[in-house]
Amino acid sequence: MSTGVPTLPENGLHDVLALAADAQNLLFRAARTANAFTDEPVTDEQLRAVLDLAKWGPTAMNSQPLRVVFLRSAEARGRLLPHMFGGNRDKTAKAPVTAILAADGEFHELLPTVFPAVPNAREMFADDEELRLRSARLSAALQIGYFIVAVRAAGLAVGPMTGFDVNGVRAEFFAGTGTEPLVVANIGHADHTATYPRAPRLGFDEVATVL
Repeated sequence: MSTGVPTLPENGLHDVLALAADAQNLLFRAARTANAFTDEPVTDEQLRAVLDLAKWGPTAMNSQPLRVVFLRSAEARGRLLPHMFGGNRDKTAKAPVTAILAADGEFHELLPTVFPAVPNAREMFADDEELRLRSARLSAALQIGYFIVAVRAAGLAVGPMTGFDVNGVRAEFFAGTGTEPLVVANIGHADHTATYPRAPRLGFDEVATVL
């Protein structure tokens, strides 16, 4: 189990990776969950670059069910805040940008375009809502992981949260659709004075088995 401020591993495993050590640190070791942000703005170009990078991560049948609503204005943020729990409300109120990351339960309608290799892909999901929603949630969750790493690649920090009223956010932002919010993520340049001490990470032998 590793603790403390992350440095390049003494075992030299960073040298096994194709990614440069500085990039490894930017995306993983030195990156932290942001609880507060500076006043430095986040540009629309940065948000576009984040999604343009994250979209290349794999999903089941290339379904790409992640849908993102970026909140910048006070009016839009005001619609979200009543649905955030506890301390997440204050963090969200002060963030430069907040992203609602959601799964589109009607993703199958786009399968003829995004997965033409299987002509009947849409029909596989059309009459099975349970399968469709399960697949949407799993692939969107994968994409949320890619999204977080892409935000870091843009030189920004992100604070993902699941502490919110899912039904309330769904009614407020996705009424009349099959889209379900999964995560709310604040984005900006981190104020590190509000960052918690680095928590332990489990080691290889604690999480992996080689058979």
